[in-house]
Amino acid sequence: QVQLVESGGGLVQAGGSLRLSCAASGRTFDSYRMGWFRRAPGKEREFVAAITWSGGITSYTPSVKGRFTISRDNAKNTVYLQMDSLKAEDTAVYYCAGTGRAAVDPYRYWGQGTQVTVSS
Repeated sequence: QVQLVESGGGLVQAGGSLRLSCAASGRTFDSYRMGWFRRAPGKEREFVAAITWSGGITSYTPSVKGRFTISRDNAKNTVYLQMDSLKAEDTAVYYCAGTGRAAVDPYRYWGQGTQVTVSS
């Protein structure tokens, strides 16, 4: 099992920045990839960004590419999401998630979420 705890959410003005953190504990080697997802009010949960623990291979949804940066610190078992040039439409609850051990495994570990609110 892998436990995930997010932090770093808050209220920020449009154009501002926030950095989210996701601390992983437990059997972290059981997770191949870590991702960030978000759920805006009245919308479905959507993928934001992901990174592999080994090699640091990243991927982003097009709407955040160039504004958000995902990174990881293997020594601290922590994944970060640096969010710059924030827009009102980035307002959502952000969730950290981890896949199973294989590259094709789905996301099975989830954090409790952290609220990000961007005021326009």
